[in-house]
Amino acid sequence: MGEHTTTPTQKKIIDAMDKVYEKLIESKKKTNSDLVVMKDGKIVRIKASSL
Repeated sequence: MGEHTTTPTQKKIIDAMDKVYEKLIESKKKTNSDLVVMKDGKIVRIKASSL
C-alpha cells in the first residue's frame, strides 16, 4: 500500500473543519437544538443534551 501525505492546504482545510464542528456543537448546546445527521442512510436527530 502506498503512503498518503497531506499537503499544507489539506491540513488547513481539515483544521478549519474541526473548528466548524466544535462551533456547531457549541451552538446546538447553547440553543438546545437538535443536531441532524445521516446515519446508515437515514436522517437522525440527536438531542443537544446528549452531545
